Amino acid sequence: VQLQASGGGLVQAGGSLRLSCTASGRTANRFVMAWFRQAPGREREFVAAIRWNGAITYYADSVKGRFTISRDNDKNMGVLQMNSLKPEDTAVYYCAAQPSLITSSTYSAQNYHYWGQGTLVTVSS
Repeated sequence: VQLQASGGGLVQAGGSLRLSCTASGRTANRFVMAWFRQAPGREREFVAAIRWNGAITYYADSVKGRFTISRDNDKNMGVLQMNSLKPEDTAVYYCAAQPSLITSSTYSAQNYHYWGQGTLVTVSS
């Protein structure tokens, strides 16, 4: 599976961005899809994840109520809608996918085998 992330950019605090992750090479319809981010000098951290049927989603506390993860399996695509952005959301955002994960494994980057190249999100104050 190849993942392609897009949609990053520069936005003012309080603004919105929509990130997309398109899968190719093999259908990712049954995969868990997730977003992680990494700010300079910091570890890669979990942002959000969604189960294959879209019925179950997971969010980091820092983004709950502001970010929404969704997917369109017909298009083999995942989306992260980011609203009310803050300067501390500035990071490179990566999409990731994995065929199957138990809930406790969903939050850790080391459990994902497939990764996109990252897209930079910069939020100015």
